[in-house]
Amino acid sequence: MVVADAGRGDWILCQITSRSYADPRAVQLTDPDFGSGSLRVVSYARPAKLFTADQGLFVAEAGRLKPTALQSIINEIISLLQKSS
Repeated sequence: MVVADAGRGDWILCQITSRSYADPRAVQLTDPDFGSGSLRVVSYARPAKLFTADQGLFVAEAGRLKPTALQSIINEIISLLQKSS
């Protein structure tokens, strides 16, 4: 999931996977969470699994989350960062 523009063509991303890995921060994503598009199976955003990638690696957009689902993931990322401080 694209989280933020890091500048110079790099983006901050959050892992989305079909397994929750018993991750207490994992945010479940289902079809109703999408304003457009979807994923093939129930999936989980893992806010503790952030990474960067160059925009040249992007191939396609699977969908766009509704604002409430997106905010839920962002809130988990913020909570994780605040606890680390």
